[in-house]
Amino acid sequence: MSTAPPATAPDVDDVGAVDRIVHLRADGVSLVLHCKDSRLPQVLHWGADLGLDASLGAVAAASVPAVVPNATEVPSAVAVVPAHATAWPGLPGLRGHRDGRDWSPLFTVERIVEDGGSCLVQASDAEAGLALDLEMGLTPAGLVRLRATVRNTGDSVYTLDGLVLALPLPPRATELLDLTGRWGRERTPQRRPFGVQAHVRDSRRGRTGSDATLVLVAGESGFGFRRGQVWGVHVAWSGNHRTYAERVPTGDAVIGGGELLLEGEVRLEPGETYSTPEVFGSCGDGLDELSARFHRHLRSRPHHPTRPRRVVLNTWEAVYFDHDLDRLRTLADLGAEVGAELFVLDDGWFRNRRDDTTGLGDWHVDERVWPDGLHPLVDHVRSLGLDFGLWVEPEMVSADSDLLRAHPDWVLSTGGRRPPLVRGQYVLDLTRADVRDHLLERLDALVTEYRIAYLKWDHNRDLVDAGDSRTGRAAVHAQTLAIYGLLDELRRRHPVLEVESCSSGGSRVDLGILEHTDRVWASDCIDALERQGIQRWTGLLLPPELIGSHIGAARSHTTGRRHDLDFRATTALFGHLGIEWDLAAAEPAELAALARWVGFYRRVRGWLHRGRVVRADSPDPAILVHGVVSDDERQALFAVVATAAGTTTSAGRVTLPGLPPDGRFAVGLAEPAAVPPSTALTPVPWLATGVRLSGRELAEVGVQVPPLHPEQALLLHLVREERP
Repeated sequence: MSTAPPATAPDVDDVGAVDRIVHLRADGVSLVLHCKDSRLPQVLHWGADLGLDASLGAVAAASVPAVVPNATEVPSAVAVVPAHATAWPGLPGLRGHRDGRDWSPLFTVERIVEDGGSCLVQASDAEAGLALDLEMGLTPAGLVRLRATVRNTGDSVYTLDGLVLALPLPPRATELLDLTGRWGRERTPQRRPFGVQAHVRDSRRGRTGSDATLVLVAGESGFGFRRGQVWGVHVAWSGNHRTYAERVPTGDAVIGGGELLLEGEVRLEPGETYSTPEVFGSCGDGLDELSARFHRHLRSRPHHPTRPRRVVLNTWEAVYFDHDLDRLRTLADLGAEVGAELFVLDDGWFRNRRDDTTGLGDWHVDERVWPDGLHPLVDHVRSLGLDFGLWVEPEMVSADSDLLRAHPDWVLSTGGRRPPLVRGQYVLDLTRADVRDHLLERLDALVTEYRIAYLKWDHNRDLVDAGDSRTGRAAVHAQTLAIYGLLDELRRRHPVLEVESCSSGGSRVDLGILEHTDRVWASDCIDALERQGIQRWTGLLLPPELIGSHIGAARSHTTGRRHDLDFRATTALFGHLGIEWDLAAAEPAELAALARWVGFYRRVRGWLHRGRVVRADSPDPAILVHGVVSDDERQALFAVVATAAGTTTSAGRVTLPGLPPDGRFAVGLAEPAAVPPSTALTPVPWLATGVRLSGRELAEVGVQVPPLHPEQALLLHLVREERP
């Protein structure tokens, strides 16, 4: 969104003290904004569409709160930027000061520009010396999109401590859901009652964080994927951020967020501005509808990946740091045989990099390992018809590296000391032009020389003591903008280059980084059992084609568990599929089965990556049911997954929701999948012959599934039948 006046003829109102109600509608959602007495807009309604003929004046009249004992004599409602000066007892939207003064601004609206699905409100506080532009809109997918820009109109420095944006919640939103996690176990859900309280999720990691909540959700008690009204927010920012929900003693409640600023990080000189990251709000009947709005929005972006998502063969869990040319050629040969389309050489190719403690920053091919450069491998990979990709970690530098020895002052730090080491590495200060220029030159040279099609861009540590290396002042905000800029310039020079956001696995997953990259690596753990949960909840925000998901070896590198190929492949199928496995150690039968799975993925990915994600609410927590319905609603894939021993002896019937009720579907085992071994003693008759059921019958009655051993999956393919 932009604060510039729109090119089309907008609806402009220099409001003075006149009330103005704005009704934005999109995809079954209404956002009703009310500017009253020239104060910042409050949201009268955010939720189900009120219709074109909504009685907005009556809605506003019916929304005026009562004056209660011991409260302000003029009732006021919370605004999109909540203000302490209006007696809001919760977190103020704008926090800052001018050497201790001007800390409680009260803005007067001067102008409203309404243009289609968006609204720009311009306001100021002459006494505090501040101007505020507030952009609010609904995307075609029904997402609320918010951004604010504050400008210092005074004659001295204004220190900004924080600027968050908030949306109201109705009284029936009495339960909260958010996500937490750790390395290798990202996206773990947690729920709690939502009473009179402040639930605040702060990330001070300098990146999104493996413990970050992708979407903070409030909803009706007991809400699920297919039931209950829900409202959720996401902060589209890859640095420090805050997401929060708050209910105050009056009963008013909000949900919102923004960037989390460190002490003194943003000091606005006269005339300078600060803009928040975009804050997105989604609502719906159940988490699936909330999620679908994010998915539709992402797929509507001009730069969203449109070509088929290539099958990735990544070398990490196949060879680790053992970069032997013949071994890698053999891996590429086997990858091509099973249907891989992109070969990604992971960590270990550059100077001094024989383990994960040295060499970061020395972005030259290691002549001792690769005397002829990477050309012999790259040429062989391309001769097989595969594209070539490379792993990099540009934002980091090893303590043991030529780069740090040459430039000891290039490390983010507060001055006088260096931050603690993590994995033997520090963070480079990208706020410096000389650092950015060096990295751009090295990356540009590598991509040009080897015609690299894909970069796996890693970021393997939190930012601690992340200060400007020249001044020591907090610099996470500037660092985040700098990495966005570096990515954009590299991609400007190489328009067909794809970039994957990896950060110790899933520690940089947000809509900010996805404006500059093409997919995320959801987790360094590709254990299929762990990935079932990680991908299920990463999918709350992202559609499958943006989530990297690889088939690993039978024994997991990160957990030591063993899983059969069908379970591993069924899990990886519902993402951007890849292979991360030493195929030279696989048996011929395993390679043949893998080839069948890869072939199946390549046949269905066209609709699988445009379809609607569906997740059933299973009464047994050990049974997960999820699927994708094609955008033309002519077919679907559903997985029934046993994550543990069930609470009953049989999985019983499972419902398959989300299909057109009157459509009739042939239901059967998906082509490459085998009947799970657990069905041998207790077969389910219809699996042998298939069954034909309507979408309504599948959603309300469902199908009987066989008993599944823990860590087994049943993959079902549904095809709509034409009526005579």
